[in-house]
Amino acid sequence: MIRIDETGPLALIEDLGRPGFAGMGVSPSGAADRGACALANRLLGNPENSAVIEVTLGGLVIVADRLTWASLTGAPTQLRINDRPTASHAVFALRRGDRLRVDPPPDGVRNYLAVRGGFRVPKILGSRSTDVLSGLGPKALQAGMSIKVGRTGRALPGVDLVPAQPPNRELQVLPGPRRDWFTDSAWSLLLRRRWRVSIDADRVAVRLEGPVLTRRITDELPSEGLLRGAIQVPSSGQPLIFLADHPVTGGYPVIGVLTERAADDAAQLRPGDEIGMHG
Repeated sequence: MIRIDETGPLALIEDLGRPGFAGMGVSPSGAADRGACALANRLLGNPENSAVIEVTLGGLVIVADRLTWASLTGAPTQLRINDRPTASHAVFALRRGDRLRVDPPPDGVRNYLAVRGGFRVPKILGSRSTDVLSGLGPKALQAGMSIKVGRTGRALPGVDLVPAQPPNRELQVLPGPRRDWFTDSAWSLLLRRRWRVSIDADRVAVRLEGPVLTRRITDELPSEGLLRGAIQVPSSGQPLIFLADHPVTGGYPVIGVLTERAADDAAQLRPGDEIGMHG
């Protein structure tokens, strides 16, 4: 069991999501940065889909009630165990009564705290993930809550630390299903111009500011399903990148789709960041 003393701006239980329910209008949700979530679990010998705590902009403080092995990945940051500094991206032990604090990362947005055995909360539609858009899954963590820690007989891996990589702001994009609805100049602008992340950024989408992307076809579209990393262009002509808790399209065309790795990178973008995209 671990006790939550402080949550920072937002702390959620996440795993790798609930795929397979798009026909019901349910997004996969799951960790915004899936690679970081999986890595935190691999460091501890957990299945990659084990539940973790997704920490947004630091501020999480937890207390362990027994010996617990843990790891923290995502944006490089500083941990403090009983006020002693400890690096992220390594396995560490929390003994009974130890107090762990996650500092806000100097760059990037999200960190992933895993414990050996995973966090045990009820599954909804096969996942322990919180979807902030639909409300599915566990509630956002609050001070005073306690979370069960599972047990496992799986072997520990031979590696207990990994290099911490700074957030990547060069995102690889592939043509989307409605690429032909846009002019060639719009596609060229998407790939060649720099874009600034607006203040309107969350687990649903990251909105970008830059040149207007013009459409060649202006007909109405029915709502269509989306993938994480889809780049949609609404009537403003300013693109937005959908993240883990995305909805359906709402009738606007998708000009491009980020690769899986680039979608993870997009989850670490914060307002004011400048990014580029390439094919």
